[in-house]
Amino acid sequence: MILKKVAPSTWLSLIMVLWGIATVGQGLIKSVEGLVAMRVLIGFFEAGLFPGCIYLISMYYKRFELQWRLTLFFSASLLAGAFSGLLAYALAHMDGVGGYRGWRWIFIIEGLATVAIGLVAKFWVVDWPETAKFLSEPERAMLAARLHADVGEAAMNRLDKPALKRIFRDWKIYIAVPMYFGVVNTGYSASFFMPTIIRELGYTAEAAQVRTIPVLIVATCVALVNALATDRLRHRYSFCILGLLVASVGYIVLLNQHGLSKGVKYFALFLIVPGNSITHSVVLTWVQNSMAGHYKRSVSAAMTVGFGNMGGIVASNIFLDSERPRYPTGYGVSLGLLWVCGASCTILFFGVRRENKKRDRGERDWRLEGDDVDNLGDDHPSFRFTT
Repeated sequence: MILKKVAPSTWLSLIMVLWGIATVGQGLIKSVEGLVAMRVLIGFFEAGLFPGCIYLISMYYKRFELQWRLTLFFSASLLAGAFSGLLAYALAHMDGVGGYRGWRWIFIIEGLATVAIGLVAKFWVVDWPETAKFLSEPERAMLAARLHADVGEAAMNRLDKPALKRIFRDWKIYIAVPMYFGVVNTGYSASFFMPTIIRELGYTAEAAQVRTIPVLIVATCVALVNALATDRLRHRYSFCILGLLVASVGYIVLLNQHGLSKGVKYFALFLIVPGNSITHSVVLTWVQNSMAGHYKRSVSAAMTVGFGNMGGIVASNIFLDSERPRYPTGYGVSLGLLWVCGASCTILFFGVRRENKKRDRGERDWRLEGDDVDNLGDDHPSFRFTT
């Protein structure tokens, strides 16, 4: 909601600079308490970036143009993951420079880079379509007309008491949280078990990091192809389930890894990570497609990503050292959470399909008689949900 009041270019760049400063602080602290404080600040500032970017992007594109754009954004995190380990490994070789240990230099240099990018982002990041300086008035009018043709009268530009009730009574927001929770767990988990599996092939830690790169590049390519398909077909649910099925096969392989060759276990990564990337990116888009209006989209993005990211807390506690390298608890819980996502996607699919049919029959037209007809968001009878 702050993002609605503050220019996105200002807010997003500001929080980047602040978490960059906190990251530098991690490299300079002298106590455990200081480290914990810096980690809390990083989490606090960084929490607004991902949902903020999703919200901003969703306000520029029609619903079936959105998947490709959000997947491009999502793919940047995959590619960053592909090379961040190598960067950290290289920076660790600065051990002793300036009297600092290598791990401190990792935080200091990456933090300074974040601050620099955050400052530049002030001039790169666009603002809302209504105020964006790069748009001429005819272009602004054309964009507004395109978006209006997509969602009709489904607007929510006032955050009054009726709007708050509509937002927090919407079951779709609450089903979106387990959708994201279930799939984001694997996103975090992969960072734990990928290097372990690859090191089993006999490679050093550095070589293992290099061999995670093909997995993440394949995941990026698969996610982008999937984005084109789901936008072209104007459908989300089946693609979510497809990704879950592919990733599940990979987990089943790892849960039954006794007697399997190391190559087969490595191949399982090419199922889990790309499969998860399909569902992960589609879930984010589908949730935004199911909301209409500035405030509705902002709250849904924040709640979905904010609460859903607790899947990362689960991921960090289920890969037990006592169970390495097989990790039955880690793989089993991650597989189960994938299908928490699957069940939630199924509920959303049948729920919005049922609602669309009710609107087709005119069973929601009574809402047009209220005083807030211009601020109904996706409760407007003319709005149809993406399935």
